[in-house]
Amino acid sequence: MKNRLIAEITRKMLPYLDNAQMEQLQDVLQHCLWGIQIAENPDVAVQQEKESNVDLLNMFLSAKRVEGCSDKTLHYYENSIRRLFAAVDCHVTHMQTDDLRTYLSDYQQQSQCSKSNIDNIRRILSSFFTWLEDENYIIKSPVRRIHKIRSSQTVKETYSDESLETMRDQCGCLRDLAMIDLLASTGMRVGELVRLNIDDIDFENRECVVFGKGSKERPVYFDARTKIHLKNYLESRTDENPALFVSLLSPYNRLEISGVEVRLRKLGRRLGITKVHPHKFRRTLATRAIDKGMPIEQVQQLLGHAKIDTTMHYAMVSQNNVKISHRKYIG
Repeated sequence: MKNRLIAEITRKMLPYLDNAQMEQLQDVLQHCLWGIQIAENPDVAVQQEKESNVDLLNMFLSAKRVEGCSDKTLHYYENSIRRLFAAVDCHVTHMQTDDLRTYLSDYQQQSQCSKSNIDNIRRILSSFFTWLEDENYIIKSPVRRIHKIRSSQTVKETYSDESLETMRDQCGCLRDLAMIDLLASTGMRVGELVRLNIDDIDFENRECVVFGKGSKERPVYFDARTKIHLKNYLESRTDENPALFVSLLSPYNRLEISGVEVRLRKLGRRLGITKVHPHKFRRTLATRAIDKGMPIEQVQQLLGHAKIDTTMHYAMVSQNNVKISHRKYIG
């Protein structure tokens, strides 16, 4: 109760004091209240906060929406923070670091989820409480002292040359062949793929502009084989839909992300290829580009990553190439 009272006093003084003065006020309150027991009077109605937890959450989501976060990201943020509200029964301005540590620990034990999943939740909570701090609802984010949760780094699979050729030979239709080639040669995201229109394709220069994460546009490039297969697919179509990829049956609607994922998953099962999904094409392209000597900065631009660390997670450099480079530069 005492820490809660100190936190409430300092929070209400935020508009009037600078950082040094706030620290001095906290020290004075801690000193003056040392050894004093403070109990809440049950006969006095608890004063309600001006903004409820849900109000603050909605304001945070609005801020993230303005920053360009996708609806999918906003939905993930909302669900993660609402779970915190359900587990920790107090106003966010009173939540302490220990409350959040206990919540994360309990959630991991109950859900049996991975450490990387828990770290994702930690990052979401950090974003939320940092926003509260920036907007002067709290003095300091309680997530600051919860450090990144280390998880084991597993080498994720990429497609072999044989697997790619087998998928091309056995995919069964011109649309799927063009789709596989475009994913394999550009490394674009599946969300970027399904948003493409026919007019977006520059066949002469073998490139197109995709609309990626964070509402950012970037050019991607495809090879001659992809150009030929794309043209064959488009010439075979009889519909008027401007979308680059549409369903195989009437009314020929624009293909959605789930449609691409289901189609590739079924193809993988039929051919006995494990873990066939759109994102694996992207990882395969990044790995091969780095293996063949493409500068990591250029791979970053190709994939549309804001941070180069993300690119390094995608690209698993061949150990054989490391051995060859060691002999070339060191041995």
